[in-house]
Amino acid sequence: MKIEILHRTSYIYETPALDSVNEVRLTPRTNYRQSCYHHEVEVTPSCSLFTYEDYFGNRVHAYSVSAPHDSMTITVKSTVVTQKREQGAGRPRLPLNEQKLLLENEAFRDRYIEFLLPTDYTEQTPELQSFMKRQPIGNKEDLYAWARDLSSTIYNEFTYDPEATNVETTVKNALQLKRGVCQDYAHLMIAACRNVGMPARYVSGYHFIGDLQGGNADFEQASHAWVEVHIPGTGWLGFDPTNNAEVNWRYVKLGHGRDYKDIVPVKGVYKGGTSRLDVTVDVRLAED
Repeated sequence: MKIEILHRTSYIYETPALDSVNEVRLTPRTNYRQSCYHHEVEVTPSCSLFTYEDYFGNRVHAYSVSAPHDSMTITVKSTVVTQKREQGAGRPRLPLNEQKLLLENEAFRDRYIEFLLPTDYTEQTPELQSFMKRQPIGNKEDLYAWARDLSSTIYNEFTYDPEATNVETTVKNALQLKRGVCQDYAHLMIAACRNVGMPARYVSGYHFIGDLQGGNADFEQASHAWVEVHIPGTGWLGFDPTNNAEVNWRYVKLGHGRDYKDIVPVKGVYKGGTSRLDVTVDVRLAED
């Protein structure tokens, strides 16, 4: 399916800002399930953009604005074609005992070590250990089934509440609150997977739901976050615990990292007073 995305980030400064230095990670990936056919980034005030790939292979647009400015707007337009086939179609599935042996393999662990170690957001706390006691692997068909059921458990046990948490919320906080947003759902699933030795990474992107909201009429959307889990012998598969879904054609991936901190869509520093942030996202099917 062809999906068009318009993502606009605006900052209004209380007093003129100086020496603003920024990074933008809003370029859709091209991989086995999606292809980015068009992408453009425009910054106002006008400036030069420097583009590179970070450690995780995410495309980064970096820039700086030295002169005083009252506002800044970053407009990103993309066109992505996603595949309609199921993510696991035609991919191998090993028996559970063989999957578990691979998890214990030293070469396997060394290869994916960045996605196995805890981070500030995904610490292995007593709250997580208590949660994990109710997520046994032994009674599942395989690790794919376990990951799918884990995603469903998080969806069923947590309440989506945009007012309950913020960008600093950790898994420990989220487990205490039992509520949060997609970032919190994703961090919990990542921490749970790493607890049993399964590599898991945080994914930033978009989720098209326009046809579920009465067509392409105007409605509020935002960036989305989900999880990719490495199933031994199969590879990386995407799960969205916020919506109790596996990744399909509706999902457009921007990038991935160990947690939210690695893949912040827009971040930067500047000299000056406080600012007001406004973000608008429009995700819609393109007309043929």
